[in-house]
Order: sequence, then C-alpha cells, then structure tokens
Amino acid sequence: MSGRENRKAKPMIEIDRPTDRDLTRDELREIARQIAENPSLWSEHVAHDPSQRTYAELLRDDHLDVWLICWSQDHDTGFHDHDASSGAVAVVDGAVREERLALGGEPTRRVARAGDAFDFGAADIHRVLHHGDRPAVTVHVYSPPLVRMGSYLVEDDGTLQRHSVSYEEELRPLESATS
Repeated sequence: MSGRENRKAKPMIEIDRPTDRDLTRDELREIARQIAENPSLWSEHVAHDPSQRTYAELLRDDHLDVWLICWSQDHDTGFHDHDASSGAVAVVDGAVREERLALGGEPTRRVARAGDAFDFGAADIHRVLHHGDRPAVTVHVYSPPLVRMGSYLVEDDGTLQRHSVSYEEELRPLESATS
C-alpha cells in the first residue's frame, strides 16, 4: 500500500472471535462492529490527509486481517475485488459510499454512516468512496487475510479489465490508456 503512512499497531489486538478457521461474512460484520466500538484498539492511528487515504494494519494472522482506514473528500478505491477473501466494513465516523458493479446498468449504491456496517463476498466487485463533507474513519476486516486483489478498469465501451494487485498496494481508480 504505497503512497501512505502505514503505521503498524501491536501485532495482536484482543477481540472475541474464532481463531482456528476462516470467518463467515456475518462473523466479519460483527467483528468489524466490535472493533469499531472499541476506540482503544485503533484511535491512535486516526490521521487524515486530503491527498490520500491513511491506514494502519491492526491485526494479521492465519485467519483474519484488520485495517483502520481514514478518508477525506474525493478518496476512492476504484472498482476492485478481494480475490479469495470475504470482508466487512464498519463506519466509525463520517460516511462512505459503496458501489457494486451490476451488469447492464448503473452500479448499485448505498451510503454507510457512523454506526453502520456492510459485508461482501470474495467475488463481489465494488468500490468504496468518501461521502459527505467531513472526514470518515472505517474498520475493514478480511478472512482469509488479503494476499491480492483485483483492480478493475471499466473502458468507455463497457469492457471490463482486471489488474491483479498486492494487498500492500493502495487501491485507486484505474485510468484507461486512452484517457
């Protein structure tokens, strides 16, 4: 995840969860909420930069990956998938908008505000964008832990192109070579 300050937290945060297997989407949504409701686990990592998202990895083990992400106006992941990982997002402060690609029409959209959480499967293609006029803070959890993601470019003619990226790279909207 180049282009940002990645401040590593303690290697392990204590949360109530299964530790011997990958987690379900329902479990991930609950864990994201549990972490979001406990600022002592993440508050020292909150920092906003108008030019880029800032984030910190809070936990990574064999079955779970947890990140805190801070958003400002115009921040956008671009369309992406999470390869083999399902995930969930809990909004701590502010708001983000999730858009999911839909064949034959406009992406579906939903706004998640402080206190809201949503989940997604490994095969879902979505993007997350800052929403509103104040900074946002979100907790993201993935199981199994992220290894790589697919970043998508939607060409003017509707053609969809997937580009594989490491979980360590910052997701940004892709631009067409013809742009």
